[in-house]
Amino acid sequence: MANPHLNPLLEAMTYLEDAWGDATNAADLSRAQLLDAHRAMGLVQRRLDGIHAEIAAGIARESRPELGSAGLAKQQGFRNPATMIAATTGGSTGDAVRLVKVGEATAPRVNIIGEKLPPRYPEVQRAIGAGELSAAAVALIVALLDRARVKAGIERIVDAERLLVERAAGLSLDDVRKLVVHAEAWLDPDGVAPREGEARSRRSLTMFERDGSLHLTLQTDIASGTPVKAAIQAYVTATFHARAHVLDPEAPDADRRTVAMIQADALVEICAHASGCDNGGLPVSGATVVVRVGLDDLTAGTGFATVDGLDGPVSIASCRRMAAGGGIIPVVLGGGGEILDWGREKRLFTRAQRLALVERDGGCVMCGLPPQLTRAHHLRWWQRDAGPTDLDNGVLLCESCHHRIHDNDWEIRIEGRGFAARVWLIPPLHVDPERRPRLGGRARYDIAA
Repeated sequence: MANPHLNPLLEAMTYLEDAWGDATNAADLSRAQLLDAHRAMGLVQRRLDGIHAEIAAGIARESRPELGSAGLAKQQGFRNPATMIAATTGGSTGDAVRLVKVGEATAPRVNIIGEKLPPRYPEVQRAIGAGELSAAAVALIVALLDRARVKAGIERIVDAERLLVERAAGLSLDDVRKLVVHAEAWLDPDGVAPREGEARSRRSLTMFERDGSLHLTLQTDIASGTPVKAAIQAYVTATFHARAHVLDPEAPDADRRTVAMIQADALVEICAHASGCDNGGLPVSGATVVVRVGLDDLTAGTGFATVDGLDGPVSIASCRRMAAGGGIIPVVLGGGGEILDWGREKRLFTRAQRLALVERDGGCVMCGLPPQLTRAHHLRWWQRDAGPTDLDNGVLLCESCHHRIHDNDWEIRIEGRGFAARVWLIPPLHVDPERRPRLGGRARYDIAA
């Protein structure tokens, strides 16, 4: 009879077996089977992560330093539990350390008199046990909660744990990282400026030549790097817009550069333009940097600001410095603005409307590409559906997601009005038979929303 503690893992394995059916290998699976097997495999991996984290924490407990040579890892010929776990899994010691930390954060505890206590993070423990979150995602959440525990206070940490677990379910690890960045600023707004200072103190640009190439490695703080990223992205966007109007994309002289190549060419062109300063029509004039900040924070000089297209926050001091420069548009939330709804009077969204959509959506509402790589689209088409050019009928989408929406029967709904509205993505039946709405846009990562 199976151990009840392993039942969730065994259920996931049964789900995978059912999805696989009688196929000899993955190449024999139908599209429907591939999707079912893919989902089942993800569930197996996440539930296996939960069990593995428990085991890793047990190995660490039995290998604690005070046991000396009698510790489990040393008895097995390893320097510490991380090297032992890594040798078994074939992963890195860093991955093993994170697995141990996840296990310790989600394991039941006992006090000094032997009484049982709940895990340090019970919501996280429930989520990883249910297979909702991977060990890697949990490690990011636990690391943040541990960092902010003293400054934020236990009540705020409890709220943050619940919100992070809720928002992280169904996100990729890259998206969880973005979520954690937003959550850290929310939990410790006074810590944004010191972290920014630390990042600035580590700024560097190294250059060396090898094999006929010049190698550059740049590291800088978010505020300083904003115009660099914006200018390069504007160049890339202009390039792709030009490609869209090429009559024969298969012609021998067609532009077949990858995005990485175009970004490298952009930096070369920008530097060449700066050296000659000849106003040669370099396509970076659309490089707009939008800095978002609350009116109360800006007035009081507290809290933090965010920059559209970048994950990390910036301090109020950096926000003020950036707003004093050219090409920077400060969006002060709570202040007045231009007329943003035009009804049927205008077909194209205005610059003011686009900025408002950027404020609401943060970029492509579906895949999260930054605003510079998106366009404003009508939900109800201007010509076919007589849709108005209003914020409630507009959404930011990159070209790829725009085609996905139209070609694959996705729906988009906007809940609420103005900057605080939320965008929901409704998948088609073949993606989700229950058609459960998925939160899109900026709100997906906004822990305080």
